[in-house]
Amino acid sequence: MGLGRKLDVPVYDLSLIRGIWEVRVKKYRHKQKKEQERVEKSALARIDQEWQYRIYCKKLTSSEQNLLHRYLERSTLTDRQLTTEKDRHQDGEVEQDQKDPEQNKLVLQLDGERWMNFPKELQWMTYLQEWHVRGTRICQLPDYLGLFTQLTVLDLPKNGIGELPPEIGKLTELKELNVSYNRLCRVPPELGNCENLTKLELAGNSNLCELPFELSSLKQLVHLDIAENRFASIPICALRMSSLKLLDLSNNCLTDLPQDMDRLETLETLFVHKNNLSYLPLCLCNIPTLKMVVVSGDELTCVPTKVCSSPDIKFIRLYDNSTAEKKKEEKKKEMHKRRRWSERREDEVKKDSREKEFIEAYISSLKDRDTVPYSTTKVSISCLL
Repeated sequence: MGLGRKLDVPVYDLSLIRGIWEVRVKKYRHKQKKEQERVEKSALARIDQEWQYRIYCKKLTSSEQNLLHRYLERSTLTDRQLTTEKDRHQDGEVEQDQKDPEQNKLVLQLDGERWMNFPKELQWMTYLQEWHVRGTRICQLPDYLGLFTQLTVLDLPKNGIGELPPEIGKLTELKELNVSYNRLCRVPPELGNCENLTKLELAGNSNLCELPFELSSLKQLVHLDIAENRFASIPICALRMSSLKLLDLSNNCLTDLPQDMDRLETLETLFVHKNNLSYLPLCLCNIPTLKMVVVSGDELTCVPTKVCSSPDIKFIRLYDNSTAEKKKEEKKKEMHKRRRWSERREDEVKKDSREKEFIEAYISSLKDRDTVPYSTTKVSISCLL
């Protein structure tokens, strides 16, 4: 049937086809991003938001209405008008602030187990500058969190929050974030966009074992607390936080410290007690600002002489209870780790935080002393009535 007949078989370069589709996908995503930015900057959305504020005003008291109207006026005035108003009423505002300083505090406070969700009207109160929510049964942050662009303090300890939404990266004015003793198992990389952050507390989340590399951009961070978690090593991003002064790594799963810790040139206080450290690296001697190091003396066998004997560094050893009591506590901890977070009682979380607060209070009392004790033993006292 024509054995000598030639067939033309088309040959395609798969890498070329993949490159074409990657370019198309990239353009489509760029177009979606532009459209989202256009909607966010749209005047219609801002006008709708202001009308929602005005509707909500009817339910507020007179003092709250004054604060809200003042915010709406600031949001609609131009920069030139704002400057004129400041020059015109500067003296009057100073006198008013002296008469009633509490009036200018734009703070949300929720406390107690009766709170299971954020109030619905909160979405219209984007003028708030601080959130203080603690000891509630709230498990999720609202989707409209990104609208609160004026937030400077987000204080959310001892709740049931399971994750931080990516919208938290829009809070560019945020300076303090406290999500200690919640149920976090990860931190969103978008948090690295909050470049004004100076204090970050993530203690007591148990399932947290790593931090995203994007947090390396937090160059103004001076306080990082990741105690009582499951970190097996110091996060790489922490070593790139050039302004860090306090680093709390206590009660984790550390077996050693990196040899380049002297990259933290401004570090003053280091907490590494309640880990599995057997030695401290020599590089700690190269940190000129180091003033205090807190370790567990039970298993630590090798310490640089300059660290433990320097008059400029307060080296504190914390010894635990006797071995028998220690084994009992370890068994209790294993039982607690096997339980689910939903089965944990609130008093257990409070107990952990109180122990941490006690140690911090004790260590802070040693800062003003000229000398510190060679070692400190924790003693547990139980009272039966």
